[in-house]
Amino acid sequence: MPDALNPKKLLHSKWTAVRPRNKEKHFMVTALVEPDPPDSPLVSIELEAVYSKRVQVMPWRELGDASRWKRGW
Repeated sequence: MPDALNPKKLLHSKWTAVRPRNKEKHFMVTALVEPDPPDSPLVSIELEAVYSKRVQVMPWRELGDASRWKRGW
């Protein structure tokens, strides 16, 4: 991945789905799911669809998959 993601900078970042489903194309990272124990590395994020407000929890590293996600809107 040429432009590596920094998990500490993901909060409030904006993403576009490469293949939108259910009119959900634009998304925002609304929360970083705290790991257990708290000093371990971040694993998951909450991603909210702008159109529907649907929230999904997913591994943050999936955002690095260019076949599924693009940075920004």
